[in-house]
This record gives sequence, structure tokens and C-alpha cells, in this order.
Amino acid sequence: MLVDEARIAEIRMRFESLRLVLDERQLRLWAAAEAKALGRGGVAAVTKATGIRGKRIWMGMRELSEMQRGESMQRTRRERIRRPGAGRKTVTAKDDTLLDDLESLVSPATRGDPESPLRWTAKSTAKLAEELRDRGHQVSETTVRRLLKEELEYSLQANAKTREGAEHPDRNAQFEYISDQTIAFLDAGQPVISVDTKKKELVGDFKNGGREWQPKGEPERVRVHDFADPTLGKVIPYGVYDFGRDEGWVSVGVDHDTAEFAGAAIKQWWTTMGKKAYPEAQQLLITADSGGSNAARSRLWKRTVQDIANRTGLEITVCHFPPGTSKWNKIEHRMFSHISQNWRGRPLVDHATIVSLIASTRTKTGLKVRARLDTRSYPLGIKVTDAEIAELHIRSHRFHGDWNYTVDAQH
Repeated sequence: MLVDEARIAEIRMRFESLRLVLDERQLRLWAAAEAKALGRGGVAAVTKATGIRGKRIWMGMRELSEMQRGESMQRTRRERIRRPGAGRKTVTAKDDTLLDDLESLVSPATRGDPESPLRWTAKSTAKLAEELRDRGHQVSETTVRRLLKEELEYSLQANAKTREGAEHPDRNAQFEYISDQTIAFLDAGQPVISVDTKKKELVGDFKNGGREWQPKGEPERVRVHDFADPTLGKVIPYGVYDFGRDEGWVSVGVDHDTAEFAGAAIKQWWTTMGKKAYPEAQQLLITADSGGSNAARSRLWKRTVQDIANRTGLEITVCHFPPGTSKWNKIEHRMFSHISQNWRGRPLVDHATIVSLIASTRTKTGLKVRARLDTRSYPLGIKVTDAEIAELHIRSHRFHGDWNYTVDAQH
């Protein structure tokens, strides 16, 4: 059928009205619809009226056909939908107490209930299904998993380390006090160090967390079980981090983590690094945790600090972090974290390897670390008498003298 000029003129007018508001695809579909409505000769007529090539119009006609088939299938599916309430009943519809019983088993409140049947067992879907069946419910492990996810919105979760125990009421005030002391010492050109003991490490061909590049299919072979080697034992890295210079020292001990061992590490840092870096220093600020070998309540630690002051001639101020806040100690994320990253995936096979890996730790910010093996013995159980404490030149600060104190050298 031939399309007369009048019809072509009408199509041209519609095209001029639409071409500025429709995108390319929409124009193609519109043109296809016009051509289809005209019948035979429609594609040629629309091309003459609009200038749209016939190939594009045929493409649009195929798209329209596909869209119509899709709508037909959706309509068919809608027609097949069951009437409300038809079909197999859900397990919760047949058993109206199932969901409540399941939630009572996995509820966080259950963890504190010593009478709960799952208080002391792993809450796997198999265990949950078994307990529900004991309560008279006909349920499978698969159903329990589906109900947990879809109905109760539970998911598998790992433990998250966020709680540090009871918070001391003066916690923030002590942080501010340490910050003020640090700024004052650094402004005066006096050294400020952060000290702590890193996690003890097994020496030997044991697995070390992390991965490193190796030839494909040739991983480092290590022991299956982490039982301490009776000959090599463990090492105790005690670190000293210098705030002002972004430098660190680590004494790698092989005996016990005592206050005397901590003091020896600080003295080694001073004679090896600190004294050269601060030749005019008269004071030293030490920030430390409240527990461990440098505990705030340790008499041996205070006697050790007195010994450091006597040997170095420095006036030493110690500021302890409040209990339960060890992660705020600068050495943890300024030095220890980089040491752990540096030796990741490397078995700590002997003392020389450990010292070398620590000493080779570097960062883009300029951190440098030196390390030395300390093979001396540091016995446990040393008592410090009241008379010895009385002889120490300790001045407690007005604010929390148990956490903040200054030790003068004895002449």
C-alpha cells in the first residue's frame, strides 16, 4: 500500500514535535510504531517523513515485538498466581510457636542464662534443629538456616574486639594530662618515649600469620603444632618508641618479662640512641601501660626507674595510661604494628632472624628501628621492701599521683 503525501506530512509534523524531547532509542521506537501502524510501505514512508534510516526503524520494530512478547509472558504469569491463601502452608504457619522458640535459643539474652540448653554449646544450625525437635517441632537444619536469615534476620558473626572492661571515671582526664605533658616536653626539646612489651613469640619453624611471595606451589614448610621448642623457647620483645624522632629500640629478651628487663631495655635505648640524639637533655618523659612489667603499682618498676635516673642523670617523669586502655599507647600503632607487618608470613626460626626482621622495619614516614638480643637472666619474685621504697626520690603529681610521678636522680 502506498502512503499518500498527506499522511507523510502528518508524520513529519509529529516528528518535528517529538525529536527535541525524545532520545535516540525513544525516537527509534516511535518511528517503528508509526511504520507498523501504516502497514506495507510504512518503513519507507516514515523514512521519507523523518529522515530516519530504514535499518533503524526495522531495529525498533524488533524491539517492540520483543517487548510485547515479554509483556504477554508477564500477563500469563500474573494470571497463574494463586488466590490468596492457596498453596502449601509455610512451616511457621503450621507451627505458630516455632519462630518464638528458635529466637529464644539464639537470643543474646540466652548467653547469660545458665539454664539455657545451648548456653555451653556451639549454636550451629544442626544443634538448633536438634533442640527444636526435642521441643516437639518438626524442623530440619535447612529450615532453621532459612528462618534465621529470612525471618529473624540473623547472620554469622565473628567476635569483635571493642570492649575494654570498666571505664575509669578519670580516663579522658588522664589522656589529656599525658597529652599536655608530652607537648610540654617536646616543646622544651626533651625526649618523650612510649614503652611496652610486644606479644611473646615462639622461636622455631612455626607458622606466622600473613602471607609473602613465594614460588608458586612452594610455601614455607612449618610445623603442624605450635608447641614451644624446649631448646629455643620464646622471645620477649620490649620496645622503646621515641616520639620526637620517630625511632625505636627493641630488646629481645629470652628469660622473663620483669621490671628489671624493661629497665635494661630503656637504658640500652638511652646509651645506644637517646644520648646521641639528645645530648643536652635533662629530663625524660616515659608513657607506659598500667600493667605488665611497667605496672603503675609495681614497686620493682619504681625502683628500676630510680636506677635509670641514677645512671643517666635524667629527671624522669612517668605517666601511665588508665587501666584497660593499652591500645592507646603510641608504641602499639607507631612501631609494633609495623614490626608485625614486616615479618608476616615469615617463620621466626631463630634469634638472629627475629632481631634482623625487627631491625629491618621501615615505613614511608621514616620510622627506623634498632634491635638487640638480651640473653641475661631476669628472675621472678624479687621483693622491694618499705625501707627501699622510702629511699626513692619520687615526687607524685597532684593529679593522680598513682599514675603520674617524677623520679629525681640520687647523687
